[in-house]
Amino acid sequence: MQVEIENIKLGGGRFFIIAGPCVIENESLAMKTAEFISKAVSQYPFSFVYKSSYDKANRTSAQSYRGLGMEEGLRILQKVKQEVGVLVLSDVHSTNEVAAAAQVLDILQIPAFLCRQTDLLIAAGESGIGVNVKKGQFLAPWDMAHVVEKIRSTGNQKVFLTERGTTFGYNNLVSDMRSLVIMRQFDCPVVFDGTHSVQLPGGGAGGAVSSGQREFVAPLSRAAVAVGCDGIFWEVHPDPDHAPSDGPNMINYEQLEQLLQQIARLLGV
Repeated sequence: MQVEIENIKLGGGRFFIIAGPCVIENESLAMKTAEFISKAVSQYPFSFVYKSSYDKANRTSAQSYRGLGMEEGLRILQKVKQEVGVLVLSDVHSTNEVAAAAQVLDILQIPAFLCRQTDLLIAAGESGIGVNVKKGQFLAPWDMAHVVEKIRSTGNQKVFLTERGTTFGYNNLVSDMRSLVIMRQFDCPVVFDGTHSVQLPGGGAGGAVSSGQREFVAPLSRAAVAVGCDGIFWEVHPDPDHAPSDGPNMINYEQLEQLLQQIARLLGV
């Protein structure tokens, strides 16, 4: 299935990239990363959605950096949208956020831990804009059929599903590529999250922060494209090792450009 937002096609033969820093740190970084990624993606026949969270409400520790908050974060995303000319996406965590977020965002993202929250899914669907749901680490891919049904019960057909790994013991995730094939049966674009899939939840600093294995972003992303996904999700930062959130599993600009080349070859474009 292909979803069209602001005359930009996503899925259904039009491969797309969702990318950006994990969390909004400041206006300057948001603008610069959006401009760089947009230019890099434009070298290929791919569509692009800029992603950065105004609030990361599910950080491991209460002391972890969460972002600039909804009001300031949406202001910055609005500027990115207008001045860079890209679609924008961010997480929403409660029904109270949906209306204001939908005034700015092109796609609302439902975090993995909230993917079964019926009221949130319904509110997101009723916004009428795109809704990208991260598959919970605790769910089987076929369980996402019920998630899609909840959103589509509002009449909203702009639904995306993102695979981000499944819980595997403690502090680790495993990527089951069968998930991409199974979720495509629900007739919506399916995305592979190449950076969160290599996260080690609670795997750093004595369990106070998450860690990650950045070296596996490229092979897993290539595998997902080979299996057949409609889009790829990467968190991208100019200096991941000094980022306040998700640094160990984010990729830098050079790695982004290399990966774009690799998946373009796999797709034969």
